[in-house]
Amino acid sequence: MIGKKAVVALGGNALIKKGQKGDIHEQFANARESLVGIVDLINEGYKIAITHGNGPQAGAELIKNECARKEIPPLPLGCIDAETEGWMGYMIEQSLQNRLKREGIKRSVVTIITQVIVDKNDPSLNKPTKFVGPSYKKEELDELLDKGWIIKIDKSRGFRRVVPSPKPIEIVEKEAIKHLVDSGIIVIAAGGGGIPVYIEDDGTYEGLDAVIDKDRASAVLAHDIEAELLVILTDVDAVYSNFNTEKAKPIRKMDIEKAEEYLKGGEFSAGTMRPKIEAAINFLNSGGKEVIIGSLHEAKAAVDKLSGTLLVP
Repeated sequence: MIGKKAVVALGGNALIKKGQKGDIHEQFANARESLVGIVDLINEGYKIAITHGNGPQAGAELIKNECARKEIPPLPLGCIDAETEGWMGYMIEQSLQNRLKREGIKRSVVTIITQVIVDKNDPSLNKPTKFVGPSYKKEELDELLDKGWIIKIDKSRGFRRVVPSPKPIEIVEKEAIKHLVDSGIIVIAAGGGGIPVYIEDDGTYEGLDAVIDKDRASAVLAHDIEAELLVILTDVDAVYSNFNTEKAKPIRKMDIEKAEEYLKGGEFSAGTMRPKIEAAINFLNSGGKEVIIGSLHEAKAAVDKLSGTLLVP
């Protein structure tokens, strides 16, 4: 049952919208809303894998860790990645199952806790930059530094922990995911970028305290399962040149050469669009056919190429 395959990456705002507290009822409602474009792709004959962000949810779990650390041993970041992959996958899985049942579409949905291989010598492991978890007071810093944590100042939130964000290389469970997707089963995988692991000298896996960019991991997953299309749904309706200025202009289509030109010119911010463009380029360079970057709330139009930005080789 081989056919067209797509990976759909749901942005961090898929389950918690700006201004919301993020309680479970809001997150379920948002999960249901996020499925429109995915169902359209299914109706068009695509076999689907879904990824999702987990920034706010992982941050909340880290706060719980800190609040309970005197009573319960805290979990390492890799276990928090796995934990959020599980319960967020459950929300998306059930929401999609119910939507498919209502529309009379007979497709199974499954969530896979996903490990993602990184290079144990990745330079970023020695230069942590990714803020995670809560803010801390100055008087707490000595205790945190004694744990071996690296603390930096987040301009918007004060003192916070930073961890590495190595580049993903390969999905450990890629063969199982590809088999399921090829069979027509919808797979939710690599949530939050997946659980970072490296390969020991004896070939075994070992986790580490790091986070992987969700869009980069989505591009690797798309390559590993031989998908033709990668859809990145986020909180803007397209990729813009001169973003957040009076000269802002949506870019409706670009090829790899033009995208690389924009990157070299410093057009896209490292904290927002740059990782998405780099992920798109990596996917296209590895054999992908198309990447669509568009709004989560205009998913159908993006999938139908009526909005958003289309990237091609």
